[in-house]
Amino acid sequence: MGYEVGQIVKTKKKHPCGSNEWEIIRVGVDFKFKCLGCGHIVMLPREKALKIIK
Repeated sequence: MGYEVGQIVKTKKKHPCGSNEWEIIRVGVDFKFKCLGCGHIVMLPREKALKIIK
């Protein structure tokens, strides 16, 4: 499945704020996510990002 900027995804584990929904901000070798609960931004390598997405 392909992922696009602006798409909302759910993760297997919750963020410490309690939300498990993230907006994709950047796609490429690295993925950049923004938590929809608290606005925290996280950048992960592609392999790890694909593993945590439901």
